[in-house]
Amino acid sequence: MPNLRPRPRRGAGRGARAAGRDELVSRSLQSAEHCLGAQDFGTAYAHYLLVLSLAPELKDDVKETFQYTLFRWAEELDALSRTQDLLGCYEQALELFPDDEVICNSMGEHLFRMGFRDEAAGYFRKAVKLNPDFSDAKENFYRVANWLVERWHFLMLNDTRRNMIYNAAIQKAVRLGSGSVLDIGAGTGILSMFAKKAGAHLVYACELSKTMYELACDVVAANEMEAGIKLLHMKSLDIEIPKHIPERVSLVVTETVDAGLFGEGIVESLIHAWEHLLLQPKTKGENGNCEKYGKVIPASAVIFGMAVECAEIRRHHRVGIKDIAGICLPTSVKFQSPAYSSVDAEETIEPYTTEKMSRVPGGYLALTECFEIMTVDFNNLQELKSLATKKPDKIGIPVTKEGILDAIVVWFVLQLDDEHSLSTSPSEETCWEQAVYPVHDLADYWIKPGDQVMMEVSCQDCYLRIQSISVFNSEHEMDVGKSFTKNKDLLPLGNEAELCSALANLQTSKPDAVEQTCVLESTEIALLNNIPYHEGFKMAMKKVLSSLTLEKRGQAMDTQCPSNEMSCESGQNNSEQSVPEPLYVLDVSEGFSILPIIAGTLGQVKPYSSVEKDQHRMTLDLISEANHFPKETLEFWLRHVEDESAVLQRPKSDKLWSIIILDVIEPSGLLQQEIMEKAAISRCLLQSGGKIFPQYMLMFGLLVESQTLVEENAVQGTERTLGFNIAPFINQFRVPIRVFLDLSSLPCIPLSKPVELLRLDLMTPYLNTSNREVKVCICKSGQVTAIPFWYHMYLDDEIRLDTSSESSHWKQAAVVLDNPIQVEMGDELVLNVQHHKSNVSITVKQ
Repeated sequence: MPNLRPRPRRGAGRGARAAGRDELVSRSLQSAEHCLGAQDFGTAYAHYLLVLSLAPELKDDVKETFQYTLFRWAEELDALSRTQDLLGCYEQALELFPDDEVICNSMGEHLFRMGFRDEAAGYFRKAVKLNPDFSDAKENFYRVANWLVERWHFLMLNDTRRNMIYNAAIQKAVRLGSGSVLDIGAGTGILSMFAKKAGAHLVYACELSKTMYELACDVVAANEMEAGIKLLHMKSLDIEIPKHIPERVSLVVTETVDAGLFGEGIVESLIHAWEHLLLQPKTKGENGNCEKYGKVIPASAVIFGMAVECAEIRRHHRVGIKDIAGICLPTSVKFQSPAYSSVDAEETIEPYTTEKMSRVPGGYLALTECFEIMTVDFNNLQELKSLATKKPDKIGIPVTKEGILDAIVVWFVLQLDDEHSLSTSPSEETCWEQAVYPVHDLADYWIKPGDQVMMEVSCQDCYLRIQSISVFNSEHEMDVGKSFTKNKDLLPLGNEAELCSALANLQTSKPDAVEQTCVLESTEIALLNNIPYHEGFKMAMKKVLSSLTLEKRGQAMDTQCPSNEMSCESGQNNSEQSVPEPLYVLDVSEGFSILPIIAGTLGQVKPYSSVEKDQHRMTLDLISEANHFPKETLEFWLRHVEDESAVLQRPKSDKLWSIIILDVIEPSGLLQQEIMEKAAISRCLLQSGGKIFPQYMLMFGLLVESQTLVEENAVQGTERTLGFNIAPFINQFRVPIRVFLDLSSLPCIPLSKPVELLRLDLMTPYLNTSNREVKVCICKSGQVTAIPFWYHMYLDDEIRLDTSSESSHWKQAAVVLDNPIQVEMGDELVLNVQHHKSNVSITVKQ
C-alpha cells in the first residue's frame, strides 16, 4: 500500500531551519552581551564564536565587540599561564578575521612576550601590510626587527672590502680543489653564493635563526642558485651525515665571530666540524688534491690588545664620585658593570662590552703599545680542543704613556688563508667594533712609563677572558685587583719583599663591615655619575616640597587659630608638638635610582623606590644607613603593591602623592613605551600642588648628511655585495629610526641648526599636539639623509636636563630617510611631526 502522507515542501524545511538558526544566533548574542556585562569574557567569547560560525554575515556588526572580548579573555588566559588556550583563541579569531590588522598585532604582542620573536615578527609584518598607517604595529615591527636582524648585518654587507677579501679566499680554495663546501652561520647566504659562483659543486649552508634562514632562502632563489645551495634550518652542531648532508666536505667557511672573536661559538662549532663534518686536514709537506682534505676559512686569527685611558668607558663602568647631591656613597658598596661581574657569575655572561673606538665620544689615549694576546689555528683540532682547558697565560705589558687605566681594548686579525686577511683594529676602516674589558678594583688607576700592566688571558666558556688586571709599578709595588687575590698561585713571581709590599697595599675592609657588591648596567653607572641630573632633581623636588610644606603649615594654622591672637599662639604650640603628616614621593624610574634617598633629605618626606632586584634594595638600604636615615624612611613600593603591573596607585587609601618621578626616555634615546598613559594615571594620583617629574619635554632635531647612518640602516644596491641581489630582502627589516647614537662623535655634516620639533607636556596634556609642521632653514648645501633628535626635560620652567649633554647617560636617536634629499643653502624644508601614544614619527613634506 503506497505511503499517502503528504511530503513537506523543500522550502518549508529550509525556512524552519533558518528560523531556528536565527533564534539561536539571537539568543547567543543576548547571552554574549549579558556575559560581557558580568565580565565573564571566556563565556562571552564562546558565544561570539557560535554567532559568527552560524551567521558570518554579522562579522562587520560585531567586529569591535568581538575584538574587545578576545583581548580581555586573552589577558585572563595570559594571567593564568594558559598559553595554549590563548594561542588557540587567536587562531580561531584569525580564521574568522584573517585580514584584521588589530588582531594580528595583538597576537604578535603575546608571542613576543612569550619569547617567540620570529613568529611575532610575522604577525607584525602582516599587520603593517594590511594597514601601513597602523602606528602600533609599525612600532612593534621596528622593535622586533632589531632583535631578529641585528644592525651589523647591514654594515657587513655594505663593507665592500670585507666581501671582496672573503670572496677572493673562497675562490682560491675552490680553484685549488675544495669542491664541497659547508657555510656555518650562513646569515643571508652571501658566503655560500661566493662558493657556488667560484665553481663548488656541492654547497650546504646552515642557519639557526628562522628569520635569517627564510631570508637566505629568498636571497638564494632570487640569485637563481637554489638548485646548487642546500639550506638547512639548524645549528651546525646538529648536522649529521648522511641524514642532512651525504658526506664530509672539503671546506668550511664561516664568520661566526664577534668583537671578542670567540663569543659566537666558533671554537665549539669548528671542533664539531673537524670531528664529524670535515675531511681530515692535510699534514705538513703532504701534496695532493685539496678535495681529499679538509680546511677552514678563516684559517687562523691573531688577537691584539692595548691599555687605554677613556673617560667615556670610565663613566659607564666605574662610579667615580663619592657624593651624589649630598648623598654619601659608602665604601662598603662596590658597584660593578656586568662585564666585570661575569668573572664570578654562575651563568655565562659576555665578559666584555663593545665600542667603535674610532667614534667613542671624547676619544681615547693608548697607554701601551699594541701587544699580541694569543693566536689560534682554526685548522688544528688539538689546538682548538686545548683552548678551553688551557691554564691562563700571564702577560705583562710595559706602560708607554702616563694616564688613567680604564680598559683593555681588544681586536683581531682574521687570516682567511696565507694571503688574505681582515683586521678589526680601531685604526682600520671596518664594520667591526672592538671588545672592551673595563678595569675595576685598583687602589690607584694612574699609571706611568716604567710600570707594567699585568693580566691573565684565557678562553673559558667560549669567551676570551682577560682577568686579574693589576699594575706592577717602577717602585716594585703592586696594585692588585680584588679578583687577583683569589688564587695565590696566580701572583707574578717576585721576591718576598715585593710580595709583602703588594699585600700591604691591598685595601681591606673592617672585619665587621658588610660589603655589598651591586651589579648595574653600564647606563645605570653612567646615571650615577651624572651630577647635573641628581642636582637638578634635588633642586626641583626641594621647590615643590617646600611649597607644599608651607601650604600645609598655613592650612594647619587656619584650622587651629580662632579669632583671637592668644588661642592662635596656643594652636602653634600644639602643632609643634604633633607629628606632621609626611609628603609622599614615588620614584618609578626604570632600574637603579637614588632619587628616593635624595628626596628623603628634603624634610618630612616618605619616599618610595620601585626597584625590583633584591641586590639593588640591599644597596639602597646600605646607602640610607650610611647617611644616617631612620630605617623606616625609605620603603620599596613593590612590596606594597599586589599587582606589579599596576604600580601607579595611591600611597594610602586616603592619601595622594606629592611628587611622582617617571622615566620618560629610554637609554637608547627613544620615548619610553606608554609614558603618556602613565602620565595620565599619575595626574589623578597627585595632591593639589603636586608634580610629575619631568613636567614637560621639548624634542629637538636637526638635518644632517651622514653616509654612516645610511650604511647602518640599509644595504646599498648590488655593488657592495659584489653583484648579488640581497638588498631588497634584508632591507625589509630596515627600521626608520637608529638608536644608541652619540651625536658628538657621529660622522655627519649638519645642514641646519637645531629646531624644536615637539612639546610633550605630562602635567598639562591639552598643550600637546598630535600633528605639527616645522619649517627648517637649510644653512649648508648637501644631501639630507637623517634627522637626529634629542630631548630637553624640564623638571620645572627653570631646571632643564639635556639628553645630548656630555654628562648624559642617555644616547640619542635619528630618523634615517629612505631616499636622500638634495638641498641648497637658503632652502626651507617642512617636517611633519606626528605623535601617537609614545611613538613619534618625523617625515619630510615634499
